[in-house]
Amino acid sequence: MSETLALANNDVMLAIRFLLEVVSLLCLAIWSWRKVPTPWRWLVVVALPVAAGWAWGSFTVPDDPSKGETDIRTPGPLRLLLELAVFFGAVAALHHAELRRAARWLLAVMVAYQVLAYDRIGWLLSH
Repeated sequence: MSETLALANNDVMLAIRFLLEVVSLLCLAIWSWRKVPTPWRWLVVVALPVAAGWAWGSFTVPDDPSKGETDIRTPGPLRLLLELAVFFGAVAALHHAELRRAARWLLAVMVAYQVLAYDRIGWLLSH
């Protein structure tokens, strides 16, 4: 493990990140359920989180200590944009689904996580 990724690759931080990933996918499903018209609701509730999860797992940076093998080699800055889009897209989904208090709490947690994972952000920007 690299010294520059010591905090972001801590077991606790990795567990928190995993929970935030799952919560993000759940928020996309909640938005789909509340905002998509009935005939398409079930399809979008399943398809949107699956597509986001597929992108999350497939577009990875080679030698990323927090990931396994790479399916699609992705530059670090592009991966960072994907992560921020999924994490903060979940906040936007809750806000748009009119769950504003939950969106504010999730925003605070997401920002706190990103501040604590500053070393991962630096690593992604340099790879």
